[in-house]
Order: sequence, then structure tokens, then C-alpha cells
Amino acid sequence: MTTLLRRSLIAAALAAPLLAGANVNVDAPAPAFTATTADGKTVNLADFKGKTVVLEWTNHDCPFVKKHYGSGNMQSQQKDAAAQGVVWLQVISSAPGQQGHVDGAAAKKLNTDRGAAPAATLLDPKGELGKLYGAQTTPHMYVIKGDGTLAYKGGIDSIASAKADDIAKAEPYVKLALADVAAGKKVEKASTRPYGCSVKYAS
Repeated sequence: MTTLLRRSLIAAALAAPLLAGANVNVDAPAPAFTATTADGKTVNLADFKGKTVVLEWTNHDCPFVKKHYGSGNMQSQQKDAAAQGVVWLQVISSAPGQQGHVDGAAAKKLNTDRGAAPAATLLDPKGELGKLYGAQTTPHMYVIKGDGTLAYKGGIDSIASAKADDIAKAEPYVKLALADVAAGKKVEKASTRPYGCSVKYAS
């Protein structure tokens, strides 16, 4: 285990008490939320009733996020999901002054520059949405079924590293979860350990 990975996992573990109140369980209703997008629009989870929704916590300066965007893996998954009618929402919960904090214009430019294709980017500078869901790392992934129940929470894949070479060898948890949901099956591995940088909530 690299020093960077060890520090990130420790930081995420230390953040856990802060998020202990989050009651987000697989096969239970996903917490309702209202959020502002990078475009300045207001969205609610209820807006997407009947559609599968992916929540992706992100921080563009995090090495683990860079792994998936630098390789094109995250963009590929976003586009594949969109082609299947899935609503993919990025969430940025970095607080002002913390790593990864951006305003709407910067968030949109990042996605343009990287060729990213989320349906929307949700700005959560107060960390309210992140804490509601118990998001601990970037990336931290959630899949919500069309009926509003949580189908998956955890890591994007099975290899907790910042090395792009590991992507092809990893079990792609989110891809598999979306396939199970599309097939009307219970997600086989519905809860996994997320990995990445700790979400940079306000201290």
C-alpha cells in the first residue's frame, strides 16, 4: 500500500464519525435532496423518478479522481450510462478554501476540458448533500433505482489505487451494478468499500 493511499484511507476513516448520522442503506429509500447545479438550476432527486440515477462524488485535484478521468474511464462510464437513459450526477462537496472547491463556471470548464459527460454537476460547498449520503471519498459512488431505492454504494471498482494501469484489472462495481439494475436484478455486490481522497468538508 502506497503512503498516499494509506493517508487517504486513514483520512476517510477519521471522517467517518462526522458522517455517522447518515442513514443510507441499500434497498431502502435514498435520501431526498435539492441541489444547485453548475448552471445555476435547482434539481431534486424526485425530478428523476422512474430513471436510474448515479451520484459521483468528485474532486478534480484528487489523484484517485485523476486516475479515472486521466484514463478516460469515468467519461466512458458516464457516456455509456447516458446511452442507457441513466442520469449521472457529479457532486462536488469541497468547501471554500479546500482542495477541489470550484464555482459553477470552473466546474463546467473542467468537464469540457476533460470530455466529461455528466447529466449535471451539483455544487455542495456546505457539504449538506455529502453528509446526507455519508460520502467519504472522491470518488464515492451511489446508484439509485427508478423507484427511489438505493441499489449500490461504495467504490467505483475493486482496486484501491491511484494507478490507471489497475483499471483494466479491477472489478467494475458501478458498471456491474448498473447492469444488474437494468436487468431488474438485485445488485450482487451492493455495498463495497469506497476509496480515494477524503471529501474536503469544512473543518
